[in-house]
Amino acid sequence: MAELSRRKMLMTGGALGALGALGMASPAHARPWTWSPAGSIAGSGAGADPRWVWDEEADPLVASLLDRGAVPEVNRLLWDWNRNDQPLPAGLPDDLRDFMERARRLPSWADQGKLEAAATFNKSRGLYLNLLNGVGGGMLSTAIPKEARAVYYSKGGADMEDRVAKTSILGFAVGSLNAYRPGGSCVVQAVKTRLVHAAVRHLLQQSPHWNGDIPISQEDMLVTWHTLPTFAMRKMREWQVPISAAESEAYLHVWQVTAHLLGIRDEYTPATWDAASAQSDQILPRNMGPTPEGVILTDILLGQLAEQTSPLSVSRPLCNALARCLVGNQVADWDGIRREPVWDPLIAVTWPKLVRFREGLIPLPLVPEVAWVIDEAVRQYILFFLTKGEQTRIDIPTANRPG
Repeated sequence: MAELSRRKMLMTGGALGALGALGMASPAHARPWTWSPAGSIAGSGAGADPRWVWDEEADPLVASLLDRGAVPEVNRLLWDWNRNDQPLPAGLPDDLRDFMERARRLPSWADQGKLEAAATFNKSRGLYLNLLNGVGGGMLSTAIPKEARAVYYSKGGADMEDRVAKTSILGFAVGSLNAYRPGGSCVVQAVKTRLVHAAVRHLLQQSPHWNGDIPISQEDMLVTWHTLPTFAMRKMREWQVPISAAESEAYLHVWQVTAHLLGIRDEYTPATWDAASAQSDQILPRNMGPTPEGVILTDILLGQLAEQTSPLSVSRPLCNALARCLVGNQVADWDGIRREPVWDPLIAVTWPKLVRFREGLIPLPLVPEVAWVIDEAVRQYILFFLTKGEQTRIDIPTANRPG
């Protein structure tokens, strides 16, 4: 894969030079941060530009764990820590245990009623959410230069099946019916992901391929956040999926809580969808554009999608067309997704009709339950494929991509 990746980077580098003029503003020319913390879940804050804010609690802790060689044993101890209500395992370093006990607590503003309502919403809208968060969010992430480079040059970039499987663990945990119930795993997966982010921040700065700012800033995490719930809500509204005000608020809330557990400061987490849209419109344009690494990762991801769905006779051209339909032409071109003269117009015409057909069935008795069973079966199939039927856990990396 390493040789293939180098060859593809050389092939795509020239073409992407022209694409770069289409969109991404360089940091020096990016618009200043003007989003007000009054629109956040906290309702107030310092208003500092999130590009220059990281994780002041997790970063020095994980750097210390790496420097003193404690991470392999920590990963071993945390392997079987999987449930929200499960005590932390014995033997963890005291400083890590103290941090994790704080980090796993739900924020004081968490609303269990809304979290339960979000689970019900996921039950009837799982198909859209899996598609938008999985395929759509994946294609958007590879069109974010800092994220694409961070993924490519970190340890996960050397084994994208494993990287996608671990990312899917968190995504599936957020969308599960018991996400924040005692028997769920969303708290666990979010806290583990926060530790991983801290490790990547420390390690990538030691990579000869990384010459940018400290990775995974608060803004970087917000950008990723907007490629998931904000993008999904906008697309469902575009598709005219009926969503009540209570469902919309609940879906936002589950992602607000998840943002908090991932280490995003409350002063940056939008309190409403209007605030989320305003923030997204400010930070996505200044953070998106083409990179050779993004093209390579897109090719790998779409190849995996085509392979995952091969029993359903879904071809790579169809996957290309579906991805283009979800993210639009500019992002698809940045990602190097081929235009498909047959499938592109067919998907564009038929998808809205499929949505209307599905929504016509949703009000019928038992349809949400049946839909959830089907959607969950697809999710489990994808996860089984990615993990090759083996247990996979989110663990803290100890090195960058080799080579």
